[in-house]
Amino acid sequence: MLLFKALILGVLEGMTEFLPVSSTGHLILAGQLLGFNNDKAKVFMIAIQLAAILAVVWEYRARLGHVAVTLHTEATSRRLAINLMAGFLPAAILGFLFYKQIKTYLFNPMVVASALVIGGILILWAERRRHVVSTQTLDDIHWRRALAIGFAQALAMIPGTSRSGATIIGGLFLGLSRKAAAEFSFFLAIPTMLAATAYDFLKNWRLFDAGDLPLFLVGGMAAFVSALIAVRTLIKFVSKHDYTVFAWYRIVFGGIVLLTAYAGLVDWTTIH
Repeated sequence: MLLFKALILGVLEGMTEFLPVSSTGHLILAGQLLGFNNDKAKVFMIAIQLAAILAVVWEYRARLGHVAVTLHTEATSRRLAINLMAGFLPAAILGFLFYKQIKTYLFNPMVVASALVIGGILILWAERRRHVVSTQTLDDIHWRRALAIGFAQALAMIPGTSRSGATIIGGLFLGLSRKAAAEFSFFLAIPTMLAATAYDFLKNWRLFDAGDLPLFLVGGMAAFVSALIAVRTLIKFVSKHDYTVFAWYRIVFGGIVLLTAYAGLVDWTTIH
C-alpha cells in the first residue's frame, strides 16, 4: 500500500512540478488525503523532487552541455548563465532567511487552497491583458528581467502559489513570449530546486532510512517519467494556447478544498 502511495505521489509530483498549478500544493493535499504526511513522507518528497529536476536536466542536456563547454567563448551561453544566477538569487536569499517560518506556518491545506485560487485569478488577469512581446526567445532575455522573474519566483515559497506559475506569469508581464517564459522557468528550476532539495536534505538527513529505498525508487521513477512528459507537453501546448485552462483548474480545485473544509465534508487539518 505504501508503494502504491509512492507511485501516486511520484506521478503527481512529475505532472505538476513544471505546470503552473503548484506541485507542493498538490502533494500537501494528496498526502493529507492518503494519510502520508509523517517524517517518512518528508524525506520521500525530497527524493521525488530531485527526480523531477533530473527530468529537466535530461530534457535539456544538450543545451546545458553546450553552455558548460562554451561559457567562456559564446555570449549567449554567458548570458544564460548570468540570467539563471540573477533569477536564482531572490528565492535563495529569502528561502534561507525564512525557511523555518515558511515550513511552520504556511505548509497547510488552507494556505494551499487560498493560494491556488488567488494564483488562478492572477493568471486570468495576465492572459486577458494585452500581451506585448518584447522578448521572443530564451537568448533575448536581459539580466534585469531575469532578476525580476526571480523575485516573482520567490512568491512561490508560499505553497500553492506554484514556482513555475510565478515565473511564467511574471515573464508574461515582463514581455516574454509564452515559449520563452516557459523555457526560462524550466532552466531556472534547475538551480532553484537543486538548492532547495539540498537544503531540505541537510535539514532532514537523519530521517533517511536505507529501508525506504524501494519507496524512493518507485516514486522517483514515476516523478522522472511524468515530469519529462509534462515538460514536453507544456512546450507544445503553449505554442498554440494560453494558460487560461490552468487558471480555471486552480480556481476550481482550490475552491473545492475551501468549500469542503467550510462544509465540514473533509477534515483538512494542518500538517506539522
